[in-house]
Amino acid sequence: MKTGQSPDSTLLTTILALIILGWLMSFSASLGRFDSYAFFIKQSLSIMLGLGAGLVMLNMSTSLLKKYSALLYFFTLILLIAVFLPEPIGRTVNGSTRWVNLVIYNFQPSEMMKVAMILFMAGFLTRQQNDLKNPWLVLSKTLLIVGAAALLIILETDLGATIIITLTALSMLFAAGTYLKQLIYVGASLFTGAGIFIYLDEVRRNRLFEFWQEDLWLNSSQKVHQTKQALIGIARGDWTGTGIGAGIQKYSLLPEAHTDMVFAVIGEELGVVGMLFVLFCFAYIIGKGFNIAKNALKNGHKYSSYVAFGICSWFSMQISVNISMNLGLIPPKGFTLPLISYGGTSMIFSIIALAILLRIDMENRAEYSRQKQYV
Repeated sequence: MKTGQSPDSTLLTTILALIILGWLMSFSASLGRFDSYAFFIKQSLSIMLGLGAGLVMLNMSTSLLKKYSALLYFFTLILLIAVFLPEPIGRTVNGSTRWVNLVIYNFQPSEMMKVAMILFMAGFLTRQQNDLKNPWLVLSKTLLIVGAAALLIILETDLGATIIITLTALSMLFAAGTYLKQLIYVGASLFTGAGIFIYLDEVRRNRLFEFWQEDLWLNSSQKVHQTKQALIGIARGDWTGTGIGAGIQKYSLLPEAHTDMVFAVIGEELGVVGMLFVLFCFAYIIGKGFNIAKNALKNGHKYSSYVAFGICSWFSMQISVNISMNLGLIPPKGFTLPLISYGGTSMIFSIIALAILLRIDMENRAEYSRQKQYV
């Protein structure tokens, strides 16, 4: 459905700049780690698929997204279940069962669920406007929706995705007008439950507490090898970096240099200037995204507003956690840096999410006569 508007040029350019930077850094990091062009080729394919899907999203109205959001959510649940089927359907890598084998491609449904949950939750919230006066009822329904996905993802041992999806859904609930008091109760309960889960798991408990108490400060400790190597790389980069491809930490010293720790590679090869560029780009995208959500609400497009808010909340949390890991502020965990880290499914659905954000902005700026077509 045509809006008569073009995508915001500044926002689009910023997104493409990060994709190109991620493409270059993925090439540099993966070549140093694996001495092969295979990962670079796979990432290039993922970017092309993501841009193709993003182009489709730019031409798809939000009313259509709302119409099929429930179907997408339940289809993604089926894919999450398919992960646990024996090979060649399900795929286990490094002890984690998170992928569906598509022969030439390992598809990770938990990344798809981040988008599917946002689209479905937005539709759910617009349908539950009358029940918002009874926040406990809406909270119960929300926890049921989120819990179905969270249970399957936690069984994959993907705690990171579980946290992101759960917090994104709760943030959307708050944006929809649910009382803060009830959300605090639920948040406190979830936090307590997570604390008990970590405390009862000796490995996780020790990893969390020892990280700040002693591991990071003892040169003899190998428990935080990844964090130390990341900080060494950033220190080597200084202000302007060693140059793209000239870093040495990625050569077997820094684990997961092409995925979770790619921000440290940016710090080494592009320096503080490169890291600040990435931070400013993400800050602009997120700030612009929240403004798009506000404008959609002003236009009476509640569904679009909730979707935009959910996308920005997801990106804010994931980016903050990934960069904190790379800077040694928190223990390493499996969080990719959107648009930059290597990871096919993550790249595709990050681009799709931002294309939806661009589409909402185009609908916000459409002529008044077209506004009634959008949600």
